[in-house]
Amino acid sequence: MSVNFSERKCQGLTTKKLFGICDDPPPAKTHAYLDEEDGRKWIAVVINEDQYKVTFTAIDHCIDTFRENGKMDQRCDGMLAYNSTVIFVELKERKASGTKWVIDAVNQLRASINHFESTVESDDYTIKKAYVANSEHPKFKESQARRMEQFLVETGYVLRIQNRIILE
Repeated sequence: MSVNFSERKCQGLTTKKLFGICDDPPPAKTHAYLDEEDGRKWIAVVINEDQYKVTFTAIDHCIDTFRENGKMDQRCDGMLAYNSTVIFVELKERKASGTKWVIDAVNQLRASINHFESTVESDDYTIKKAYVANSEHPKFKESQARRMEQFLVETGYVLRIQNRIILE
């Protein structure tokens, strides 16, 4: 079953030079969204110096993706799209010192990307990235380089674990 990643009710649009992606804390069941005003709420900070026309599509709590067995699949929070670039984003707000939250986030990204790559829409993008954005700036005891390299090999997407997304 094909998934519609262009669902209008799940989208926001901006050309601002600086904006954020927010996701209200649990137990709220609303989807992630763009914010251009209140930097205190931003989990991911997006720098858009060239003022591209950027579409943010909320995925979690907005677009349904199902496994082959009919159960809901994991979903990342959303994706940014502009020109020939697509960036999947998973937002976290955790002061964790371990890497379990990274593993969970990467799995959510991978699941959403797999669904997206099965659509014809994925052919519109030649630059493909994924970000795990944590507003709490956690410290890692080890490098994430191996995890990022493995992600690229498995998905074809460049993975970054940082909350600043620079649009190029």
